[in-house]
Amino acid sequence: MFRLVWYGTPSDVSREVNDGRGPADFKISRGARDKTIVEFKLARNTHLRRNLERQTEIYKKASDASAGIKCILYFSKEEHERVMRILDELKLTDNEDVVLIDARSDNKPAGSKA
Repeated sequence: MFRLVWYGTPSDVSREVNDGRGPADFKISRGARDKTIVEFKLARNTHLRRNLERQTEIYKKASDASAGIKCILYFSKEEHERVMRILDELKLTDNEDVVLIDARSDNKPAGSKA
C-alpha cells in the first residue's frame, strides 16, 4: 500500500534495500543526494524501543541517507499507550520523523455508518 503513495512522483521507491547493515523497509530517493529511509514497526514489537533508538540511524548511515522516518502501527489503546511511553522515554514525542498510524477498530464508526 505504501508504494501506491508514490505513484506518479519523480521519486524512486525501493523495498527491502540492503546496503550492508540489513534490509531497510523502504528507501525513497531523488538522486544520490536526496535519500530517505522509511521503517515500519508494529507497536507490539518486543524490540520496539531498541529499534527506535538505533535501527533507522544504522540504515541511514549504510545508505548514505539524509533522513529517516519511523512509522509505528498500533491496534489497541494499550499498544498506543506503550508507544507513547517509549517515545516519551526516548524524547521522541514531538519528533516530526515519527509517524503514528492508528489502526484500531474500536474507535472509528463503521464505513456504512460514517
